[in-house]
Amino acid sequence: MLTTAPFHADLAEGPALSRAYWIAAADGMRLRIAHYPASEGAQGTVLLFPGRTEYVEKYGRTAAHLAAAGYHTITVDWRGQGLADRMLDDPRTGHVHVFEDYQRDVSAMLHAVALLDLPQPMHLIGHSMGGCIGLRAVMDGLPVASCTFTGPMWGIRIADPLRPAAWALSWGSKHFGLSHHYAPGTGNDSYVASAPFEDNMLTTDPEMWDYMRRQILAQPDLQLGGPSLGWLHEALSETRSLARRPSPTLPCLCFTGTNERIVDIPRIEQRMAHWPGGKLVMVHKGEHELLMEHDTMRQDVMDQILGLFEHSASRRAKTA
Repeated sequence: MLTTAPFHADLAEGPALSRAYWIAAADGMRLRIAHYPASEGAQGTVLLFPGRTEYVEKYGRTAAHLAAAGYHTITVDWRGQGLADRMLDDPRTGHVHVFEDYQRDVSAMLHAVALLDLPQPMHLIGHSMGGCIGLRAVMDGLPVASCTFTGPMWGIRIADPLRPAAWALSWGSKHFGLSHHYAPGTGNDSYVASAPFEDNMLTTDPEMWDYMRRQILAQPDLQLGGPSLGWLHEALSETRSLARRPSPTLPCLCFTGTNERIVDIPRIEQRMAHWPGGKLVMVHKGEHELLMEHDTMRQDVMDQILGLFEHSASRRAKTA
């Protein structure tokens, strides 16, 4: 069941008639789903899996680009972020009980696609943590014609000498009732709200930085701080588990900036080197948020994504 949810269209700058809805996951967690409609002559539907700290309005401009090409977009506030149910007494803590719970949110998205009667075929765009969630989903049979990832969290960038400590501390937190505490070096501040633009790790484009910053300053309820120790342990465990599984035989493009400083590039390179029909694109001077980069870089990434959608849909039609 879908019921109307708040949606800040003026901040999203997405297609006209975009709307948000509440939907419950199978375990009762309330999520917020946004539907960005396509222009006339729809070509299909994009499942857009956001990253950690993100929310549906952040992808309004991306959805407008997709709508102009004929694609509906549906995206989600994952449990624990955006306007979805938060997990802890401190709502700024990024937390999840077990990483597999995000797959319940994926199932809720697919239910929303059916309720809204959105057109086939479906395609996936997964960013950062959404790339991790999306990788498990496609491995487990997500019914999409193609998948695209930007800066996917298939490993977390941690200095080698500190990795054993991260494992030990996060593991210990779950066994001693401390998993709700922030991971070391983080707190309740939102990165975009508190960090300066200069040398930020997300984008080289000041206008897109202002777009993201304007959204969370206007709506502080959308802000999220650092991850919990529990989230860190779950993320480390999930990325290790996924690294042991083969890639699916699904058309795939993966984009990573050459100045990526958040996720583990060697894990991405290893995955894409063994993805049948997959391709890794290293974006020169790109940071983590390639869909929030300057116009030229963003246009090139989007052109390649749309090319993959068209090619994979055509290939599927021929084999149907």
